[in-house]
Amino acid sequence: MNFKSLRGMRDILPEEIRTWQFIEETAKKLLEIYNFKEIRTPILELSELFLRSIGEESDIVEKEMYLFEDKKGRKIALRPEGTASVVRAYIQNALFNHPFPQKFYYLGPMFRYERPQKGRYRQFHQIGVEVFGISTPSVEAELLCLLKDFFSILKIEGLSFEINSLGCKKCRPLYKENLNSYLKNKAPNLCSDCKRRLVKNPLRVLDCKVSECREALKDNPLIIDYLCEDCINHLENLKKELKILEIDYVINPKIVRGLDYYTGTVFEVTTNMLGSQNAVAAGGRYDELVQLLGGHPTPAAGFAIGMERLVEICKQTLILEPEKSLVYIAFAGRNEEKEAKRLVRLLRQKGIKTEAPYEYVSLKNQLKKADRLGVKWVLIVGEEELKKGKYRWKNMKESTEGEAGIEDILSMLEEIK
Repeated sequence: MNFKSLRGMRDILPEEIRTWQFIEETAKKLLEIYNFKEIRTPILELSELFLRSIGEESDIVEKEMYLFEDKKGRKIALRPEGTASVVRAYIQNALFNHPFPQKFYYLGPMFRYERPQKGRYRQFHQIGVEVFGISTPSVEAELLCLLKDFFSILKIEGLSFEINSLGCKKCRPLYKENLNSYLKNKAPNLCSDCKRRLVKNPLRVLDCKVSECREALKDNPLIIDYLCEDCINHLENLKKELKILEIDYVINPKIVRGLDYYTGTVFEVTTNMLGSQNAVAAGGRYDELVQLLGGHPTPAAGFAIGMERLVEICKQTLILEPEKSLVYIAFAGRNEEKEAKRLVRLLRQKGIKTEAPYEYVSLKNQLKKADRLGVKWVLIVGEEELKKGKYRWKNMKESTEGEAGIEDILSMLEEIK
């Protein structure tokens, strides 16, 4: 039987992983400059965590979560996103006892049972951040500034920073009332999922990706027209903060995040380098989620970046530094094998990327192997050279060779450390 990976899951092979590593290392350095600390949460959580936080009528919960029962009959889910897990960890570990703001970041796999397509898989990866304890719009402004800096380092162009407000408990009742009236007239033109959502959670209709629904709802009432004074002031102050930080933005009143926990500010960062799937980061404020999951009332905000899409872009924009050169250790006969192993150990301790045969073959075959590996430097441990306290070296790229002691060898190899 020939085993293959599951549909929507894929292997990330060595030739691609360097791009992933560069993005992740760049993100970590920048996030630590912004004073974020890494947090790692389990991939498995009780399914109720996501049902309560994301919303039972969201597409993620209705269609896309990986759900199963464990041996004790508990309903378990593979995490479909990162925020709910971080909030759970924040409450469970009493991190609210630390000084505000509490700022965390995470990197790792998420899981959604959705239709695979380019840049979208059933196991996908995110870089995410969460900030707890600050209610002012300076938080959202800082998050957007962080994203601008990050994408600038990655040389991503054609960016648009789009913001909106979803209002609060004061704003939403009147908006929902007007939205319900509007949607009743549009019901015949909506998909079966949206017809069901009309009853349980009409706001979810606005997040539908079906083209017929999007066409039917193109003139829907906008929450931004129903904002209360507090939400208007928050949005206006965010605009001022973004102006101070020299971040160009657009108001996009159509942004409706697909997760129930968002309140107030929401945002997306898009690029023209991705075609129709153009969002590279999205997030917003979720001031009620900590209390919803059992904690104290705590303002919070965050965002997530999709790694798969980002990697696709960075393959076009990034020119990575060449990999470190490999040094190959060969030995002339079985009597020299022990010394060759000592030399391998020494070079690796010096931070030099080194390889050697794992079993004896002829010197000719060892040199052929070195050539196939594309190495520049080969060091040969030979009987005569060892008597003189030296090694033979060959520069395979320049077709030169000679003999040298270990100190001279290390000086020669300094360029590739």
